[in-house]
Amino acid sequence: MITKVQANWTTKKKLTTVPNVRLYVDRPDAEDWFVHVGHVTDRGRWKTEPHAHPAYGQVIFVRNGHGIMNLEGYRVPFEGPCALVLPTGCVHGLDYELDADRWVVTIEQAYLTQVNAKLHEFIAFWSLPRIISLSHSAEAGMAFYNLIGRLQQELDSEAVGQVVGIEAVLTTLLLMLLREARLDQSRNDGAMRNDVRLVDRFRKLIDQHYRENLPLQDYASMMAVSLVQLRAACASAADQSPTKMIHARIITEAKRTLIFGDMSVEQIAFWLGFGDAAYFTRFFRREVGQAPSQFRIAARNQSHHKVLPHGPT
Repeated sequence: MITKVQANWTTKKKLTTVPNVRLYVDRPDAEDWFVHVGHVTDRGRWKTEPHAHPAYGQVIFVRNGHGIMNLEGYRVPFEGPCALVLPTGCVHGLDYELDADRWVVTIEQAYLTQVNAKLHEFIAFWSLPRIISLSHSAEAGMAFYNLIGRLQQELDSEAVGQVVGIEAVLTTLLLMLLREARLDQSRNDGAMRNDVRLVDRFRKLIDQHYRENLPLQDYASMMAVSLVQLRAACASAADQSPTKMIHARIITEAKRTLIFGDMSVEQIAFWLGFGDAAYFTRFFRREVGQAPSQFRIAARNQSHHKVLPHGPT
């Protein structure tokens, strides 16, 4: 738990973590938007520093061109045609090579949750950032391009049933990506859907409380289920124990802060709710295989040494 001394320290020092960015919508009056499509027409090389969108999920369709996506400190190359899938809160930076042609589909979190509820594989699909290549056939890239165009048309129209039309095209678009990603679709019975919903609620609670060092029973009580039910659901839908899921969320935030922030290891330990830095270091080493300081040096060196690949001349 965070002590009084630690709390006082956090009020005196501004913590540098990953910036959260709100989406710029080109219609200021569109306060009730839930899906947005933007065609990026900037010429030349284009780069964004690592950031996160806490209230949106995004699909970036790169029709042609190539670049590097920085995911949690790891630099992953991509080349169009492809789709970059960025879940809510995913820390990412993008470095596009010259004149990459791309569309950005942004989906508001509450609406994305509704879409995910239609098919439990969607929840697994959005659980991790992905680069989905569409280069295996000309038809795949063109089909996705056409879906983006249809989605834009529905957004721009004022026809009867506009929202239904948007939802239909968006669902088709996500289903195409899901199939391209070749996710395991074998477990789709009713019990599995219930487990997925329960685990999704658990993940949201973890996001809210992972720095508070809550007992597992507190999470179960907030969800009005027993510990047995929670453990069984996590094993079924996430292949992890609930404790492991909490630890994974802490490690994710620790890694982000070590790579992108300027806090010391001791400061990060207190910020994440650990009583002392030594315990945090042991915990991190057990989960990651390196001490926090070693991980920070290795991750930053990797980020600095990799270069952007060049296409054919």
